[in-house]
Amino acid sequence: RKVGLPDKIWSQFPQMMSGGEQQRVAIARAMAAGGKILLADEPTGNLDSKNEENIVELLQNLAHIEKYVVIVITHNPVVAAKADVVLKLKDGELQRGEEND
Repeated sequence: RKVGLPDKIWSQFPQMMSGGEQQRVAIARAMAAGGKILLADEPTGNLDSKNEENIVELLQNLAHIEKYVVIVITHNPVVAAKADVVLKLKDGELQRGEEND
């Protein structure tokens, strides 16, 4: 329920779901594993802007309210701008970027 999906979704095949629903199911499956670290590789890569916004909001809620450590790998500057801390990989070195509010 934390990922905002109706109960009926759990009996559907992935090809019957929208891209946003598939991403939320993937996040729910990761949460079900019981840890408090969520690693999301391009979680908004194939989504329209509305679903992108929904997924980013969900990840922010997991981090700020549910106290998950959420690590997002993205090439999308819009998604990166919504992160609390941005790290950049340049020439094989991890560099600390900016902190966002």
